[in-house]
Amino acid sequence: MLGPYSQKLTADDHRELLNQLYLARYFDVRLIKEKKRGRLRGTLYSSHNQEAILVGSLYGLKPNDWISPIHRDMPAFFLKDFRNGWRNPGRMGMTIQEVCAQVWGKQGSPGRARDNWSHIGSKAKHIIHSTSMLAGTIPAAAGVVYADRLDGGDAVVLTYNGEGSTAQGVFHEAVNFAAVHRLPVVTIIENNQWAYGTPTDMEYSLEDFARRADGYGIPGLIADGQNVFDVYEKVMEAVDFARSGKGPSIVECKTFRAYGHGDHDDDRAAKYRPTDEVAQGRSRDPIAVMKRLMVAAGTMTADQSKEHPAEGKGAAEVTDADFPPVVVEYLTEGVEFAVNDTVPPGEEGGMWVFRE
Repeated sequence: MLGPYSQKLTADDHRELLNQLYLARYFDVRLIKEKKRGRLRGTLYSSHNQEAILVGSLYGLKPNDWISPIHRDMPAFFLKDFRNGWRNPGRMGMTIQEVCAQVWGKQGSPGRARDNWSHIGSKAKHIIHSTSMLAGTIPAAAGVVYADRLDGGDAVVLTYNGEGSTAQGVFHEAVNFAAVHRLPVVTIIENNQWAYGTPTDMEYSLEDFARRADGYGIPGLIADGQNVFDVYEKVMEAVDFARSGKGPSIVECKTFRAYGHGDHDDDRAAKYRPTDEVAQGRSRDPIAVMKRLMVAAGTMTADQSKEHPAEGKGAAEVTDADFPPVVVEYLTEGVEFAVNDTVPPGEEGGMWVFRE
């Protein structure tokens, strides 16, 4: 049953959400294939099977809201404000060309080839720069919206964090600060069951990481991370709570990491994670869940749900024919831009290192 926020979504919203799920999945598998073809170097951090968290949480934001993604959230950089047009140059999100150039380490990237993954951001697009210090961006996010409030703004910030990061001191210091000052910070915990190679029962003594919120007197919500409608529902509840001046919330999204921590960990992950656990964790593919809900809501027919069967397939099995053509075309524009882009001139080596 859809909640009050999800009930307001139209049939067009449903189709847009599904296409965004497809796009986030295609971004992931396309990069894996490009690397196997030898056209891409560097480490990849897969968001496969976790796409509903990004799509559902971003969909209801206002353009001026801020986001603070982490390494497993790479699609968030271009999905932000996606409802205002995939190719809209005024959209408050990065272009697919910028994001792909970042992955390929080319000069068209926001980071000017200083990294090949998520260490980027944009003050103009209201995206807080990602770092490797998980939970370390929460205090920065709190500061951003604190300044916004002092300036009379109404922006909310979403911060994304793995469940393992909630054990760090900076996580608690930042959430406590946000709670004391009633700052509009929504902390999303992507509980994908593993903090690198550490299972959740070795990370926390309780079943639900949302209970971290109880010690700070703030809401701790739990969402089905495989159900884009449920993620949208819980995040919108937290966003409205924050925007009304009531303060921060924690939203735990329960999901499962399809591959290793990064592609460098895939072989090792196959040994430390039981095969049946992986199969069970991947059994509720977000695309398949979305299709079933659309059929139940009457916004998709059973025959239409059989089209573009990307769900339930790994990167090795899926093909371009399993995705809507509009998705393949859009991402291909970014990939080809990045492949054909140049690297920055060597003279840029000291740029941003020293202040002249």
